[in-house]
Parts: sequence; structure tokens; C-alpha cells
Amino acid sequence: MFQRLSNSWELVKASAQVLKADKELMVFPLLSFLGLVVTCVLFFVPASAFAFGGEASQAMEIVAYVALFVFYVASTFVVVFFNSALVGAALIRLDGGDPTVADGLRIARQHLGSIFAWSVLAATVGMILRAARERSGGLGRIVIGMVGLAWNLATFLVVPVLVNRGLGPIDALKESATLLKRTWGEQIAGNLGIGAVFWVIGIVYTIIAVPIVILAVGTGSMAVIGVAVALIGLGYALITLVSATLSGIYSAALYRFATEGEVAYLDRRLLENAFVAK
Repeated sequence: MFQRLSNSWELVKASAQVLKADKELMVFPLLSFLGLVVTCVLFFVPASAFAFGGEASQAMEIVAYVALFVFYVASTFVVVFFNSALVGAALIRLDGGDPTVADGLRIARQHLGSIFAWSVLAATVGMILRAARERSGGLGRIVIGMVGLAWNLATFLVVPVLVNRGLGPIDALKESATLLKRTWGEQIAGNLGIGAVFWVIGIVYTIIAVPIVILAVGTGSMAVIGVAVALIGLGYALITLVSATLSGIYSAALYRFATEGEVAYLDRRLLENAFVAK
């Protein structure tokens, strides 16, 4: 256990070398978040007006399900597009180049067709899993949860495959699953490393932030309270951005290692131990 935690920390430090060289990579998760906000506004504001505009009917329910699916596709597309831009830029850095935000966006635009096709497939699977979970009992939800976990593992390298190969969604899924099985084995160690480390960072940050908020409230000044809450919120946003960026860099590095066996910035031994076979 302690060795895995140590490897996770070393993995974060190694991935941070790429982020240190290209801090602008954090722009992509930020753009993804802003894109999701815009998508939610575009879908749910009209949907709310439509929902309160008349009585529910079977036809309206069908329209609602179609709208929900379109929203799933749109939101998935936003996330995958900007994640593709992040991974594309990270691959340039890992290959010894010096990427810019424009380079990442250009790479993502070059694969719009593949990204959209994958978004449709991923949204379809997501809706099926969600519907199955809502209609299942306790044991059924556990099974659906395991299926969802297997799906997440099998699709972990889909974005790097799309960016590097431009394959269709089914072929990209097959290659992602093949690389996972061939390179990492069965027992996950490193995949949760970054998430675990930033979970700890989030807990520590919360422990520090709570007394600050209490002190701010104690002043009775709305201005002081507003400033304290805003600064703490910015801290959480920064933690989230760094975590999301490092996760994208990590997936790019693992893909490059899986296909070529060597990765700049990341130690070979660390990557070999990130996913340990039983």
C-alpha cells in the first residue's frame, strides 16, 4: 500500500515536469468547463421554459428523452474535444516539441469527425448504464457499477488513440482495450494515483479553508466574507485544473509508452509499475 502511494506521488511529480514546461496546458480543462457551462445553459434554460409551459404527455416525455440524449452527446463532445486538445499538445511535448494552445486546438479540430462519433457512442453507453442503474435493485446496481468501471478502464486510452490514429469509435475502443491489457495487466495501481493524491490535497486544503471562512464570518463584514469565499473557491478551481491537466498528460504518456516503450519526462520504471499485473 505504502509503495503504491509512493509511486503515485512520484507519478504526480514526473507528470508535473510536463506541466511545468507547458503551464498553458491548464487552459484546456478550463475551456472544457466553460464549454459545459454554456452547453447546460443552452439546453436547460429552454427545457425549463418548455417543462413549465404545459401538461406532461407521452409525446413530451419522448421529446425529453431525445433532448437528454442530445445533451449527453453535446456535453461529451465538449469534454472529449478539449481533452483531445490537451492530449495532442502533451504528445507534442513528450515527443520533444514545444506545443501551444493553438497546436492543441488544431489537433482536436483535425479529428472532429472521430471525436463526434466517439461522443455519440460514449453518450449512448452512458445513458444505457444510467437507465439500467435507475431500474435495478441493490445487487443490480453493483453489477452495473462494475460494468461502468470496466467501460472506464477499456476507454482510458481512447482519446490518445483518436488523436494519434484518427480511428473510428469502435476501432479506437478496441485499440484502447488492447493497449490496456497488453501494457498494464489487471491490477490497477497508478490509474488512481493522481486522483488519490489530489483527494488528499483537497482534504488538507479544506481543513485550512474552514477556519479562514469562520474567521471571515466572525468579522461580520460581507466584503471580507465575499473575498474569503472567492479566494477559497479559486483555490479549489486551481486544484481541479491541475488535477485534470495532469490526468490528461498521464494518459498521453501511458499511450506513448504503450506504443513506443519510451517516454520523455516520465521514468520508465515508474510507468512499468503504474499498472502491475497479478
